[in-house]
Amino acid sequence: MNGTADIIATTADWHRAGRRVALATVVRTWGSSPLPIGSQMVVDDAGTFAGSVSGGCVEGAVIAAAREILCDGQPRLLSFGVSDERAWEVGLSCGGQIAIFVEPVT
Repeated sequence: MNGTADIIATTADWHRAGRRVALATVVRTWGSSPLPIGSQMVVDDAGTFAGSVSGGCVEGAVIAAAREILCDGQPRLLSFGVSDERAWEVGLSCGGQIAIFVEPVT
């Protein structure tokens, strides 16, 4: 994957193939964050993904949330950071904070 164009193309390909997909986008960062605003990841209902929103730090949590979103159809704004107890669980211990908007693709 080499950026937003690749993620959008993959999202469109998976959607056309009948896969249920969600798109995750970094919408805000504070401090030392792994990837910049605009970084994206696409996730299907089986948990297959392409792209990255954190260089591996919070991908597992984002994939789990995306799969829930594909079940209930409700987009979510996810937040991770060192002030959040979950930050250590999901691997964002670098001192940064990150907000990721996850939405179903319809």
